[in-house]
Amino acid sequence: MYRLISALIFAPALAGAAEITTLPTESLDWAKTPEGVAFAPLNGDRFSEAYMAMVSLPHGMISPPHIKTADMFGIVVSGSMTHVPAGVDPKDGQLLSAGAFYHVPAGIPHVSSCLSDQDCVTFLYQPGAFDFNVISQ
Repeated sequence: MYRLISALIFAPALAGAAEITTLPTESLDWAKTPEGVAFAPLNGDRFSEAYMAMVSLPHGMISPPHIKTADMFGIVVSGSMTHVPAGVDPKDGQLLSAGAFYHVPAGIPHVSSCLSDQDCVTFLYQPGAFDFNVISQ
């Protein structure tokens, strides 16, 4: 698992990087969606290409069932969250806390939730453009 995480994080940076890039926490440029989810870009334009970002979900948030057309790889930084198949109660999912890894394959209907008393922050990598396709159940 750690080899996969290392490959996801470091391979794009090493492929032709001429300098070290650092981004202190206080320099993250958070942009909030109308639903209250905040994204801070790290690499790439999430609307047009593969990207990495920090993502913050408000505590108590339970997303509607949705699919993505690109795989989703993440590492929880803070809070406690679940990612479950659509139709499964988020409270019945594996609770993921700081340091936990998750992978949601493209095309899998799922629900993402922040079940802690604090907001959930996660590092997110998608090898394709971001989308959020709500499905009906």
